[in-house]
Amino acid sequence: MTAPSLYLAPTLDAALDALAERGTEGTPLAGGTWIMRAPIRHERLRPAYVGLGRIAELTRIAPDGDKLSIGAGATHAQLAGALAGRAGLRALADAAGRSANPAIRRAATLGGNLCTADFAAADLVPALLCLDAEVEIRSRDGSERLPLERFLALRPSLGPGRLLTRVLLPPAGGASAHVRLPLRKAGDYPTAIVSLWAARDEAGHVTQARIAVGAVEAVARRWTRLEAALAGRPLDAGDAHRLATELADDFTGRDSIEAPGWYRVGVLPALIRRAVAALH
Repeated sequence: MTAPSLYLAPTLDAALDALAERGTEGTPLAGGTWIMRAPIRHERLRPAYVGLGRIAELTRIAPDGDKLSIGAGATHAQLAGALAGRAGLRALADAAGRSANPAIRRAATLGGNLCTADFAAADLVPALLCLDAEVEIRSRDGSERLPLERFLALRPSLGPGRLLTRVLLPPAGGASAHVRLPLRKAGDYPTAIVSLWAARDEAGHVTQARIAVGAVEAVARRWTRLEAALAGRPLDAGDAHRLATELADDFTGRDSIEAPGWYRVGVLPALIRRAVAALH
């Protein structure tokens, strides 16, 4: 078997050119934490990789108008540090700062977490869903922005030569939380993940809520029925647990060697309780 080739792109334009030229044989390489374990999963490596590690703009975290722009090359550790202390973005800061282990967090990137379609337990995906994120996709022909939910549906079919370059977050306001249930210890993939963002009026009633669930099904998604059930109510952990129990049949848990599907669904009400309690 021929060893894969690696081209270290000096600029974003050079990376886009290289990906377009390599077509279906090429793929981006950033932190590499998923790709390096491909042989363990009995997956073949791609013939050609385009390294993105030298492209400074892909690691930039900065305001862009009224939004926050986060480069796809930002690592989990960089995200956790940059967002620390922001109540509305706490879900993303915690997702980045508590996933996997310190060594992985220093290497794994935002873009890799979002683009790895076969990784159901990615922490950043539900956190970004609850924060109403958009993604920017670029190619040699231009760029486009998509809601994250739309990108997740399209990512298995995105053609070659396209690269996720950044994530954009609207003004957060409110408060958010991210809770996860690993099987045994830090570093394990989570059995289930809940990310919650909520805004409340002066009386403490929910004016808007966004809840995303990860690891339970193959792709993270919003829990829209629970969001609607919480609207207009006081944000109470016990009440949220009860409503989540009533609505848990919205999910069909995935079976895996780590945990059966019924267990993943069964722990969701407890995670909702923890997420609401964390907001207080």
